[in-house]
Amino acid sequence: MKKLLLYLLALCSLSATAQHEEMENVRDPRARERIRAAHAAYITERIELTSAEAEKFWPVYREYLEHRRELRLKHRESRQAETNEKNLLQLDLDVKQKELDLERKYTLKLQEIILPEKLVKLRQAETDFRRLVLRQIQERRRPRR
Repeated sequence: MKKLLLYLLALCSLSATAQHEEMENVRDPRARERIRAAHAAYITERIELTSAEAEKFWPVYREYLEHRRELRLKHRESRQAETNEKNLLQLDLDVKQKELDLERKYTLKLQEIILPEKLVKLRQAETDFRRLVLRQIQERRRPRR
């Protein structure tokens, strides 16, 4: 519990422009690194990775995150270039399928490293982390009295 509180405190110090899914929008490299570190600590704690699991897990998981980020960037660029609504719909469906294929591929890889129960916890931890970061951003944007 103490570790979790430390991670939450680290999150509080994050830049107001931070959101893990949109890391390329964070201009400050130090803020980006603090988000990555807080994310890794939060996930490690929440899914209870052993040090041996973490050593194998993080390189594969970072690779997955990088592939997903690249896919989303390409999608965003393609959407900006496309004007035909029918093509936009197909483009969106195609990227959703590619994301699903990517998730399926890396789920199989990660199951070789950690138990399926921890993968289920990982999905929830990712959602919780995202909400936590967004909440921090919203609190920083609120006018202080």
